[in-house]
Amino acid sequence: MFKKYALLLMIIASASLYAKNNMKIVGSSTVYPFSSAVAEELGATTKHSTPTVESTGSGGGMKLFCAGNGKNTPDITNSSRRMKKKELELCNKNEVNDITEAMIGYDGIAFAQRKQNKPFSITTKQLLLAVAKEVPNKSGNKLIPNPYKKWSDIDKSLPQRKIVIYGPPKSSGTRDAFEDMILKHQTKKMKSYTDIYKKTGNKTYKKYKLIRTDGVYIPSGENDNLIVAKLNKNKYAFGIFGYSFLIENDDKVQGAKINGISPTPEAISSGKYPISRSLFFYIKNSHAKKNPAINEYVDMFMSEDMIGEDSILGEIGLISLSDDKREKIKKNVAKRVKHTLKFYGKN
Repeated sequence: MFKKYALLLMIIASASLYAKNNMKIVGSSTVYPFSSAVAEELGATTKHSTPTVESTGSGGGMKLFCAGNGKNTPDITNSSRRMKKKELELCNKNEVNDITEAMIGYDGIAFAQRKQNKPFSITTKQLLLAVAKEVPNKSGNKLIPNPYKKWSDIDKSLPQRKIVIYGPPKSSGTRDAFEDMILKHQTKKMKSYTDIYKKTGNKTYKKYKLIRTDGVYIPSGENDNLIVAKLNKNKYAFGIFGYSFLIENDDKVQGAKINGISPTPEAISSGKYPISRSLFFYIKNSHAKKNPAINEYVDMFMSEDMIGEDSILGEIGLISLSDDKREKIKKNVAKRVKHTLKFYGKN
């Protein structure tokens, strides 16, 4: 009798926890402001309390999210790039098998400096040469440790200005995207890198993504507002962060042109701006089945008021998807389509 009574109490306590909406969201610092805005709206307009949103970085959020289905694991994780195949495999290994992917819009990665500086324009190749751990020598026949200390060392057309870059840490999806679009994309077309792979088979040089560690690139945590603050204290410095933080702080910082293109909503959504990417969140459906607040949060996030044109989140920097793409994604999320390994193809 006692055992049955104790079990009943446990069931009631568990239901009570979900009723009280102990909803936890983790992940990307770029998606954080959008997620927080939806969380606050949920708390203000429904019977549910405001969910807890933590900025852990995309990679850090995935580790927490994929740790299992327990009550202490996150219900949702935000990401500034798509979940990696190895992360989904980790989820599946830990029996987190029922996940839905929600794409919410586009974002550009800003390469920014303080407002008082002269406008800055750079190519993707010049940016690669500023941040890569190894660069081609002057003859271009081998790689050497990055010797560049000033922008003018890279190209005489650039200013004689010390290279200082505050950027995201390894746990960040912004860093993942930056590495893919600036380092990996550029080096796969450069003979100095591809020759090493052909000769040695060293896969590092097939997908080269190593950022220098000599103090020129300074990992600056998951709080992008701290990078903005550092730019105003150091006239030489540049910062790498999401477009929404550029808009939020346009009285303090300015974005550099990349390949002659400024980071604008039109250039980002069209893909003309070279460092553009999609933003996501992922739903743990095993939790959503027990907690109605999760489903209401997801429905609110995917509403036209939040992610449509002229939306609430658009006012703070989210760049909307095309009407057709947005409607298709909204339908898949509403059906809670399961995110599986088939989305990654054979590779």
